[in-house]
Amino acid sequence: MVATSPYQCLTLSLLILPPLLLATYFMAIFPSPPAPVFIHPSLASMPPSSKSWTIYPEEFYPGGGYAEFPSGKVRYWLLGPEKGKKIVLIHGLSIPAIIWRDVAPSLAARGYRVLLYDLLYTMQLALLMQYLKWEKANIVGVSMGGAIAAAFTAQFPHLVDEGVGLIACAGLMESSDISRTAKFMSSPLIQTLASSKPVQTYLQRLTNQTLPHNASDENSNPILEIVRLQSAHLPGYNNALSSSLRDGPIRGQAASFQSTAFEGKRVLILHGTKDVTVKPKYASQIAELLPVGAKKKLVTIDGAGHDLSVSHAMQVSDELADLLDGSSWKKLT
Repeated sequence: MVATSPYQCLTLSLLILPPLLLATYFMAIFPSPPAPVFIHPSLASMPPSSKSWTIYPEEFYPGGGYAEFPSGKVRYWLLGPEKGKKIVLIHGLSIPAIIWRDVAPSLAARGYRVLLYDLLYTMQLALLMQYLKWEKANIVGVSMGGAIAAAFTAQFPHLVDEGVGLIACAGLMESSDISRTAKFMSSPLIQTLASSKPVQTYLQRLTNQTLPHNASDENSNPILEIVRLQSAHLPGYNNALSSSLRDGPIRGQAASFQSTAFEGKRVLILHGTKDVTVKPKYASQIAELLPVGAKKKLVTIDGAGHDLSVSHAMQVSDELADLLDGSSWKKLT
């Protein structure tokens, strides 16, 4: 039998007791009150001298306003006659509602009541519709906005009218579709570095130097410029893009497309044959996932890329008007 001296017992106690007491403390401690939700600044926080106000002013569309929600302040616009058939247009991952600059006025001119808004996701849209006292609406989304439209239909079927439009729709993308550069840049470590003050200052200076001085410059691209301005000046923008790439609805939405909430709905799937962002194969996969009771129409635009609402605005408007009218859909299954 090995003899144990008092010194050895003391040493052993000093080694065991501190971590044991520390573990007991953390297991028994009552949590502190939750911290208030931190809301990152949006384009509305930009100074009056910022070029963002020239490219994308509050009056970019008529009938604009703001709604305050727990997750932040939402900018929205209402176009068209108040008694027109209601339609919501949801933008995609990186470009705000400016992406609908040609489609929204076209639909409003045809007598539809059009709602556009900045920022994303299903709960926010449900709150916005409640705020506006809209009982239901036709829901249309482009790119990731299409995936959001599908998820919204599945989660809030009572808020969705007869038509759902999925334009260049994400939701089923695979990890291999996302470039290695995008995966690397969206990693938490890189985003932490990119959010640091020195990097943000450098990006702001670089963006301010490279943006065209005249918004009417024929070589300027307002959509690209607004993306660059958001990336350089809004601290939460890049993190939001990264988290959407990693955990957002661009992937894993098969259950939404399969939802019985689509039964009885008219579902337009519109895709370009040359789309390299969301491959055309996903359009047919979405059509196959929709329940049997859904009336679906798959329309492809030959030679078109991803930003259909910009490059083929008139055709998109015509297809959406046909979706809302519904006359040509009666014979479809």
